[in-house]
Amino acid sequence: MNWPLRRLSKLIRVSVCTLLLSTLLTTTFAHDPGLSNVDMKLEGNRLTAQLVYNYVDLEGQVMVDKDQDRTITPDEFNAAKPQLEQFAREAIEVNFDGNVLQPSEVQVRIARAEDGRDTAYFSLVYPGAPSTSLFVQSRILNLLARGHREYFKLTNAGGQTIAERLLDAENTRTEITAGELSAALGRWHTFKQFLLLGIEHILLGFDHLCFLLALLLVASNLSSVIKIVTSFTIAHSITLALAAFDKVSLSPGIVEPMIAVSIVYVGLENIWRSGKEIEGRWLLTFAFGLIHGFGFAGVLKELNIGAGGSGVAIPLVSFNLGVELGQLAIALLVWPIIWKLRQKPILASRLIPVFSLLVAIAGGYWLIQRTIFT
Repeated sequence: MNWPLRRLSKLIRVSVCTLLLSTLLTTTFAHDPGLSNVDMKLEGNRLTAQLVYNYVDLEGQVMVDKDQDRTITPDEFNAAKPQLEQFAREAIEVNFDGNVLQPSEVQVRIARAEDGRDTAYFSLVYPGAPSTSLFVQSRILNLLARGHREYFKLTNAGGQTIAERLLDAENTRTEITAGELSAALGRWHTFKQFLLLGIEHILLGFDHLCFLLALLLVASNLSSVIKIVTSFTIAHSITLALAAFDKVSLSPGIVEPMIAVSIVYVGLENIWRSGKEIEGRWLLTFAFGLIHGFGFAGVLKELNIGAGGSGVAIPLVSFNLGVELGQLAIALLVWPIIWKLRQKPILASRLIPVFSLLVAIAGGYWLIQRTIFT
């Protein structure tokens, strides 16, 4: 092998290894650090608000589980109730027409959700109704984990969505004003925010990326890549939509381990087939893509998107589009490297099994993490 080819092959090996090692070293950041929900409704002469937080996100603010046994007893809840109510009063600020309001009623409860996590629900009632403007500010986002997001939705008495936003530490305040123009701006803002959330979720969703990488490793040509990416896209779009509209529901306790199983399987299958392309791989990709779609839907579910059958279309479309753009960007970055690698049979026969093994190990780690240690 002459000097230019040796240098090119070395560059390829370093690039692919760096990508895989980055994936393995950052597995603990595979999902968003926190998602909460603020659901408000204008009902005549009052505004009601429901705040929903995972208890783990609040532990730094209000300690309820004093003995740290992962079970909140009635005595522990009653002892912490005054602090929880105060937390609810301070978590958001509501402003009607330039006047800051205080809630006339505050209720709080903690219940265990389907995924086994304790969830805190805060119900507040604000007297009166805005005539020209409504400002809502989250005052808790800067105190929660870095990257925490809060989905805000405002509906009228008939359940129609007036406005929806995705708030974060840099955008803690939202304004709702009268008129179709403001509503149109709100829809565009929502589309943009969920588009960015979808891109970020796939780029930080290293479990999904490992699955995609394992599939691309044995693709021999561009046609195979297109079939794999398209089947994965169609499959996860179907289950993402069905889950978002509450037509089909699977517990995260089932979905997350199954995603890990899919990663282990494709990694090992690559090794069994000695890195050769597997005929009809797109069918397997479609089947596992259905499972991954439920995983993507978990983000929208945690944000309470589609609750009551409203306000789901824009977040669903823009989030899914963001996922696709992020996925396409990764495929365009990785595939040329893999294609160059496959031009050298010696390198392909050695490195593809190694990379596939690393992917399978990562999947095994996630499987153990999501079963034994959950």
